[in-house]
Amino acid sequence: MKNTALTEVHIKEGAKMVPFAGYNMPVQYAGINAEHETVRNGVGVFDVSHMGEFILKGEKALDLIQQVTSNDASKLYDGKVQYSCLPNKDGGIVDDLLVYRIDDKTYMLVVNASNIEKDWNWVSGFNSFGVDMKDISDRTSLLAIQGPKAAEALQSLTEIDLASMEYYTFKKGKFAGIDNVLVSATGYTGAGGFEIYVDNQHAEHIWNTIFKVGEPFGIKPIGLGARDTLRLEMGFCLYGNDIDDTTSPLEAGLGWVTKFSKEFTNSAALQQQKQDGLKRKLVGFEMIDRGIPRHDYIIVDADGNNIGKVTSGTQSPSLQKAIGMGYIKTEFAKEGTEIYISIRDNKVKAKVVKPPFNK
Repeated sequence: MKNTALTEVHIKEGAKMVPFAGYNMPVQYAGINAEHETVRNGVGVFDVSHMGEFILKGEKALDLIQQVTSNDASKLYDGKVQYSCLPNKDGGIVDDLLVYRIDDKTYMLVVNASNIEKDWNWVSGFNSFGVDMKDISDRTSLLAIQGPKAAEALQSLTEIDLASMEYYTFKKGKFAGIDNVLVSATGYTGAGGFEIYVDNQHAEHIWNTIFKVGEPFGIKPIGLGARDTLRLEMGFCLYGNDIDDTTSPLEAGLGWVTKFSKEFTNSAALQQQKQDGLKRKLVGFEMIDRGIPRHDYIIVDADGNNIGKVTSGTQSPSLQKAIGMGYIKTEFAKEGTEIYISIRDNKVKAKVVKPPFNK
């Protein structure tokens, strides 16, 4: 198992560590519900250094990105970030990712930890453009400082005006005395905040400095458990749960990052799928009866017929009710439709709702 540059820090902080995507990661410190509330109402820090980062550089870097991703990266400008997918050739998704435009010849792709090698091989396989590719994942640490108090808590550490940064943009500058730190505002919690990309050698210094200046704001370390409940309340997809090699971006509700104004891997087949109409869709649902939906639970209709399955589910700490997402037959996907989750052979009533769950 791999460690991040901060693994020892988490252990000292008393984190419960678990294997995740090949890394030894903190799942919780004080408890998932408490950490969830810290991020929703204050500010918390996640170590997400397990994520992967690739630098693509060269005259044709954009051409390669346009070929392998579903979104239109030609719309990016320096300092802009884009959410996108790597479609496979079978109608599914290799991974979802972020594309950062550093300049017109330099881009950074941020990919999921469990898919680093897979994504590298996939993108490399299309690199007939002579693009210089570097995998900087192992030397890069990534901290996500999330919550409504994040800008205020961090502002003393940088000259970058954090409060004025727009969602899905980034800037480079001095942060906590370290030069050339990349600060972005993408977030995976729906609570606002920033991501700090830095060389491993500076990770512990930056972590400690953030906690020092954040103390008056009640800043706390947050584990992957609360990251999952926070993202689910927003209806954000998690690769390996809600999207994978067998789910199409259109079925997953990612039509907004699937741009047919250009050609990309498998675009003709996806366009055909759109024209033919979808047979299933990823929907959000709230439980009406008591019961917590879990990954892979079967979804049935009133007569007990199998109509789909749960991909993510939890007891929402903010809403105090059980919520979930899952793929169901299109005819049951309309908002307000009653469905049933099969929990220990019982039909437990739920209804289809439109995410985000936490408005």
